[in-house]
Amino acid sequence: MKELKCPKCGNVFKVDEADYASIVSQVRTAEFDAEVERRMAELHERQVAERKLAESKVEQSFQTQLNNKDRELGKKESEIASLKSQLEAIEASNKSALALAIADKDKKILELNSTISQSDSKLQLAIMEERTRANDELQKKDAEISQLKSAAELEKNKAQIHEASLVKQHEDEMRVQKELVEYYKDLKTRMSTKMVGETLEQHCSIQFEQYIRPVMPNAYFDKDNDASDGTKGDFIFRDSEDGTEYISIMFEMKNEMDTTATKHKNDDFLKKLDEDRRKKNCEFAVLVSLLESDNDLYNTGIVNKSHVYPKMYVIRPQFFIPFINLLVQTSKKSLEYRKQLILAQNKEADVTNFENKLNDFRAKFGRHYEMASKKFDDAIKDIDATIAKLQKVREELVGSENSLRLANQDTEDLTIRKLTYRNPTMKAKFEEARKADGIPADDLM
Repeated sequence: MKELKCPKCGNVFKVDEADYASIVSQVRTAEFDAEVERRMAELHERQVAERKLAESKVEQSFQTQLNNKDRELGKKESEIASLKSQLEAIEASNKSALALAIADKDKKILELNSTISQSDSKLQLAIMEERTRANDELQKKDAEISQLKSAAELEKNKAQIHEASLVKQHEDEMRVQKELVEYYKDLKTRMSTKMVGETLEQHCSIQFEQYIRPVMPNAYFDKDNDASDGTKGDFIFRDSEDGTEYISIMFEMKNEMDTTATKHKNDDFLKKLDEDRRKKNCEFAVLVSLLESDNDLYNTGIVNKSHVYPKMYVIRPQFFIPFINLLVQTSKKSLEYRKQLILAQNKEADVTNFENKLNDFRAKFGRHYEMASKKFDDAIKDIDATIAKLQKVREELVGSENSLRLANQDTEDLTIRKLTYRNPTMKAKFEEARKADGIPADDLM
């Protein structure tokens, strides 16, 4: 039991440990509330200061970037102004030079007019000389015209001779091609199906090494052995210049024996060839085929299938080397444009990367700011919840204070007369004790 003294009346009364702890907690509540409010104010001020510091840093960073942009724009404007001044100076110089030239011409014309007026005889003489010179030039022109006519006749004769030689050359080539076709037909009758396909591949490979390799020693031409995607072509041709690839071709060689029961068509292999071209990142796709040997469309030259699949062609083996040369020459013409395009794309990539980095920084900062703001709001909510809980505890403590006040009031109202009311035995005991101590009976209140 603990003894407590009332600060108002001075009475001393005893309370148990639970009541004593409750009273002590009540005394601490006011100081605890003040401490919580003080710490809440400090936390709020610190968070406001941190947020203002972060905002000032971001504003300073963006201001620095804006200042850099303004300086760059100032430099550009100064350069433009300098160029404009130079252009104006050049225009002024040109105008002055033109004015001087016009004045000089006018002066010469005046001098000529004065010379003509001074001497008519000299003018007549000049006219005669001019006529003589004109007649000489006319004779020279007639001689040149006659020479040109004879040269034209000579060129016409040469053209006729050349035309006859081209016709003969074409007939010889047609005869050789027919002999080659006959050779392949005869060869196919003496080989198996697998040997037919391999022989066509070997033929193209040998042709490349004989005619293309000497003029393009660094070109890549080899079997496509990568079947990781499920399919592969026969040959891949690539070439580059100054590190820039300007041509790439996926080749597929197809042949079959004349005795094969099921005859294939060239169109049967175009879809797979286009898929192989895309997978191996090649620009062109070429089917070297001996299929449909009686089809005049494929026998007369290069067949363009780009309307079916992009940059797709079908050729006979005799056009293998000429077609490679044709594609190489065509692609080389666009090489300079590709280099310029790559350079422009790199420059654009630099600007894009800068903008992407800036946007990425903005996005990250915004995301981090949102996360910090969310955490700040969560902390405020937690603090509000804690304050609400503390307020509830305070209300409960205040309620317990009221109970203690009533208990104290009950204690103060407690007297011996009330205790001995209707209890004669206890009343007699108290009277005897008081009489023994010499206290009047009326003092038992």
